Amino acid sequence: MPVNDSSYDREAVRRVLDQARAEGRSALTAPEGRLVVEAYGIGTPGEGLATSADEAVALAERIGLPVVLKIVSPDILHKTEAGGVLVGLRTAEEVAAGYDTIIANARAYKADATIVGVQVQQQLDSGHEVIVGTVTDQTFGKVVAFGLGGVLVEVLKDVTFRLAPTDRETALSMVDGIASAEILRGVRGGEPANREILADLIVRLSHLVTDFPELAEVDLNPVLATSTGATAVDVRILIDPTAAKQPERFTEDEILAAMNRIMRPASVAVIGASAEDGKIGNSVMKNLINGGYQGEIYPINPKATEILDRKAFKSITDVPGPVDVAIFAIPARLVPAALEEVGAKGVAGAILIPSGFGETGNHELQAEVVAIARKHGVRILGPNIYGYYYTPENLSATFCTPYDVKGGVALSSQSGGIGMAILGFSRSARMGVSSIVGVGNKADIDEDDLLTFFESDPHTELIAMHLEDLKDGRAFAETARRVSRKKPVIVLKAGRTSLGARAASSHTGALAGDDKVYDDILRSAGVIRAPGLNDLLEYARGIPLLPTPKGENVVIITGAGGSGVLLSDACVDNGLTLMEIPPDLDEAFRRFIPPFGAAGNPVDITGGEPPSTYRNTIALGLADPRIHALILGYWHTIVTPPMVFAELVVEVVEEFRDKGIHKPVVASLAGDVEVEQASEHLYRHGIVAYPYTTEKPVAVLGAKYRWARSAGLLGS
Repeated sequence: MPVNDSSYDREAVRRVLDQARAEGRSALTAPEGRLVVEAYGIGTPGEGLATSADEAVALAERIGLPVVLKIVSPDILHKTEAGGVLVGLRTAEEVAAGYDTIIANARAYKADATIVGVQVQQQLDSGHEVIVGTVTDQTFGKVVAFGLGGVLVEVLKDVTFRLAPTDRETALSMVDGIASAEILRGVRGGEPANREILADLIVRLSHLVTDFPELAEVDLNPVLATSTGATAVDVRILIDPTAAKQPERFTEDEILAAMNRIMRPASVAVIGASAEDGKIGNSVMKNLINGGYQGEIYPINPKATEILDRKAFKSITDVPGPVDVAIFAIPARLVPAALEEVGAKGVAGAILIPSGFGETGNHELQAEVVAIARKHGVRILGPNIYGYYYTPENLSATFCTPYDVKGGVALSSQSGGIGMAILGFSRSARMGVSSIVGVGNKADIDEDDLLTFFESDPHTELIAMHLEDLKDGRAFAETARRVSRKKPVIVLKAGRTSLGARAASSHTGALAGDDKVYDDILRSAGVIRAPGLNDLLEYARGIPLLPTPKGENVVIITGAGGSGVLLSDACVDNGLTLMEIPPDLDEAFRRFIPPFGAAGNPVDITGGEPPSTYRNTIALGLADPRIHALILGYWHTIVTPPMVFAELVVEVVEEFRDKGIHKPVVASLAGDVEVEQASEHLYRHGIVAYPYTTEKPVAVLGAKYRWARSAGLLGS
């Protein structure tokens, strides 16, 4: 969408791009790049183009020595590699000789290169070197980057990414969000960079590539940033008409219309239903029936008249009433013909369980199926999936086992194996689930569609997703930003590590080749990233149980000093703030702990204390409004056995809940095997607790805090 800013000279940019396109070029020359960015108010050094040594000298004397010389050639993008850059030329003689040297180096590097001339540029020696760039990411589309620049940019990789276009607030978060932000603020008496000017430059560049999406990559590296300005010293721009291509999208109303029928169907047909045990079509039928689904179930099998006491139909077109969902349990090669009939019937969703499509290289068959679905207005879930569950409707549309523990967690997975792990964990932990969905190849329905449905679903309180990629990352991020303000969205992104950035013609393109783009954009959208599968599941299980904290002050109460140290480390790792205990609160805690204990934070009550010490200190932590969350560290002793500890914690927490005081409380239990039962007892009563680990309970609390911060729910 074009940005409305009358200060931008779009006509100047269009003239440059039209000229490059007419000449069949995929890159702009440096002077052209300068014209393009200057049209959007981005400053560049004084410069000119010389086609002879004499012209170079004249330009240098007009601009002011010293100068930099750079080769200008559409065939030489990496000028330094070609020996096409000379810096610090301080006399007319050096400029003349430098011109000849650069031309000779360029000829030696690429004999047939078209040489436009030599760029003579004012040399700027002061300021912080930063990079501002954009790339057309295959997942997220136009992405803008900011970080430390110069020759070390790809070594340090201290860069942050956001979707383009950006606004001022987002751009400022990029400037402040790099690890080296302190350097830009000025250290050891150094001149600081002006963050407002840098943010303005980021915004302008993001508007440029939004207005002209054929700009595939733009590199401003280095940009010299001072307290009074920001100057793009080097400009590199790649153009590609395909970079302007937009993915096909459905509107929110279209998504909801289809997803409501798919998740809450009045009738389901099973294409390939079978009476034979061991067949997928038989398992799907049994799960629908035994899972308690109350809608109509229509078995479709041309060779059967009855399956599991239900009348079978030769074709879905023979079914007398409407059908909302068709579950496919037939070989991949038979899907297109059956899907034509499903489309003619007016079915909303085709659930494609079979494999043999894009995941095996058969992209033509998958494309054919999508085309048929589009023609008839059918949405496809899959192919290559285990199916899906929606517990409010007792719907087990899958060949796996039914699931009946109802609750507020919706889960999805791109992998069938991960889906089975999700199912097993949920059953083992008795985690209440609203939905479990396999998305498989994501030929059509993807995480964006699921988010849109779960946002409005009154039965869903939290969404947790395993994904290997995103089909339309921009749509997902935009939807997640909206949804996460109301409900936590947790993502486990497989493929976090990278064996190296993809080959690219710009620094920005190379830097965008790993997980950093996903990480920055998802976090900025309010998504909670889980580092592993167990983390995803534990976050999903624990976050809904924890009340939303009212502030950042976290206090640790522990019976073991060693646990207190590890819990403190875990707080730092998870971005939690250990409260500085004021004198009056310190004195209050000391009334309940032995003289050889320690107040402060952690509050160390020591291991030999009776249950009353735990009770009194925990009650004090819950009662004081300055404390916003409690982390409990328990050490197994005969004075306060594990179940005694668990029961007293539940009792005191529930006392305060009855008074309207709700604070997140998590616990780490160290001891013999009895701490396992104690942890389970705590968890069943809304206190996230784990045996044998100080990291897990704090990680869950940290995840709750990250969501609350991004949703703007924390008070002062």
